Amino acid sequence: MANFQYVVTDGKGIRREDRIRASNLDAAMQTLQKKGYKVVSLREIRASSKDSALPPITVQIQTAVERIKNHIPLNTLVFFTRQLSTMFSAGLTIEKSLTNLMVEEKNHRFRKVLAKVGNDIKKGMSLSEALGESPGVFDGLYVALVHAGEVSGALHVILEELSDYLEVMEDTRRKVISALSYPAFVMIFMIIIVSGLILFVVPQFAEIYAKFGARLPGPTRALVNASQLISRNFVPVTLLIIVGLFIGWLSSLTERGGLFFDKIWLNFPVMGTLVQNSIMNKFAKTFGILLGSGVPVLESLGHVQRVVRNRVMVEALDRSKMMIKDGFAISVALKKTDVFPPTLIQLIATGEETGEMDKLLDKAAYFYAKQVDAIVDRLTALIEPLMIVTLGAVVVTIIVTIYLPIFKLGFALQRGL
Repeated sequence: MANFQYVVTDGKGIRREDRIRASNLDAAMQTLQKKGYKVVSLREIRASSKDSALPPITVQIQTAVERIKNHIPLNTLVFFTRQLSTMFSAGLTIEKSLTNLMVEEKNHRFRKVLAKVGNDIKKGMSLSEALGESPGVFDGLYVALVHAGEVSGALHVILEELSDYLEVMEDTRRKVISALSYPAFVMIFMIIIVSGLILFVVPQFAEIYAKFGARLPGPTRALVNASQLISRNFVPVTLLIIVGLFIGWLSSLTERGGLFFDKIWLNFPVMGTLVQNSIMNKFAKTFGILLGSGVPVLESLGHVQRVVRNRVMVEALDRSKMMIKDGFAISVALKKTDVFPPTLIQLIATGEETGEMDKLLDKAAYFYAKQVDAIVDRLTALIEPLMIVTLGAVVVTIIVTIYLPIFKLGFALQRGL
């Protein structure tokens, strides 16, 4: 006897999910159908399934290296998914579809991946199992949705929805990066300008003032001392900064370090709101498409954890999963974490009552996507002049500090002569 996880709808259209024991998949299907249920998803529970939302640091580093080594552009993956959906809907087999796509594929890395997937399918693997053998290209969410499509018999529909999902997630990611990249660029530019002034300009003025034996004003002395300190220790300071950044990156992969940095991100003025809305958009969109595809709630939340990746949200979802296992409704469990906004919780509660949670989650995702757009537009309008003013103020302050002794140049010349 084996254990099977099922998702069904009853005669009123209410979604139900639980586990059932049966000798095989067909027997489990017949048992559920005799009870008057419409089977949405049914699959065997295997003991080797992974529950960890965020893998250990070594696994994360290995996965990151594999993704860099086998990087596939998103537009290539979206095009492949859409083409595969079209071919399935036209009646082509998996092997024939993959062969056609592999022949036409121009990206040599992705062509190798498709060849491996095709060979695995010929060995008897399902499409989802074959895709799961290349985690650096097809993540757990992608594989889970393909598996849900295989079980439900609507793989071409799931693949089409998956293509739309990937495009939406990339669009959100691009907007967030766009909002953060400009201030980051200005900050780097400001550091370069200030470093150039301190390392090359200030020492020349310091030599001139030293020849006259003038007593420099306090701000100028502080600037000269800082310049000398940095000039003499430039290499050690640079190495120390690089090592510090590397240690910070490694600590961000640990549980405590990542939680600390993620909390800072969420509480950062303005940017924290942008990051939070982006995470809510990912949560709603991912959770909605998984539930709509027939993936069980707990498994869906596990995939959502890997998508949002913010440890504050991951911990909140861990607590939610425990409460859901104890019988709490999804909306109640999320509300008790004090992390998710009331608007999202209310939509989820309404979805539980009406049985249309996936549709309401899609509306929530649209709402938070609009919030991201609005914040990005405001930041673009405000940050550019603000950063320019900040850069100008820092440069002017340094220059005024350098030229401060010029106001007493006559006295300095008199003492020198």
